[in-house]
Amino acid sequence: MSHCFRLFVFSHLLLLSLWAAEPAPKIPDGLVVLTFDDSVASHATFVAPLLKKHGFGATFYITEGFEFVQDKEHYLTWAQIKQLNADGFEIGNHTRAHKGVNTQKAAEIDADLVHIEKRCTENGIPVPTTFSYPGYATSPVATEVLRARGYRFARAGGARVFDPAVDDPLTLPQAFDSKPASTLEQFKVAIASARDGKIAVITFHGVPDIRHPWVNTDPVKFEAYVAELKRSGCTVIAMRDLARYLPSPKK
Repeated sequence: MSHCFRLFVFSHLLLLSLWAAEPAPKIPDGLVVLTFDDSVASHATFVAPLLKKHGFGATFYITEGFEFVQDKEHYLTWAQIKQLNADGFEIGNHTRAHKGVNTQKAAEIDADLVHIEKRCTENGIPVPTTFSYPGYATSPVATEVLRARGYRFARAGGARVFDPAVDDPLTLPQAFDSKPASTLEQFKVAIASARDGKIAVITFHGVPDIRHPWVNTDPVKFEAYVAELKRSGCTVIAMRDLARYLPSPKK
């Protein structure tokens, strides 16, 4: 091996090691994750066009629970879900039947995850890598099943900002959970908490949510929330995009 060739190989390997060691970008203040649960039709007809207009990312968590199969007036079709993916939004897993994982055994949880994964594959949608706990109920068993299946992030409940330094990314909390009585001031407080390395994860259901009025968000109110994200200069992303800012889990 010539001296010049050895030098070329050494330089190439050095460059590769430097690229591999490149640190993740610093978490910016105002980093907000938007999530939408329960496969509600208004995600496609109202939410997505508004978010797209502003260049905001989001994750839509899909379940075939409730009346998903029968009621195509109030729930998404798979054609609509496929279009959400085509429009650049993330499609996440919210289980086959929206059962609380705290009532299920590992095999049941796994089967419910696999069902949505297969439905995504059938429709040309990437296999989900993030998850939303139905009803916010968590369990150590479910977390291990998610980890074994390669899920990177999972949203639970709560009412606080996500701190990557202390929170398990497979049970990360939400900073704001939109309900009929929620206010713009509460929303402002939630997104303002996204600073100093912390991230505001925001939960919505339908906008509106006719079948589940207890988690309904009025469209006019939602427009005000979106306008506040824009006014505040927030970086608005899907759950999967957290991987850009957080180190890969150790194997």
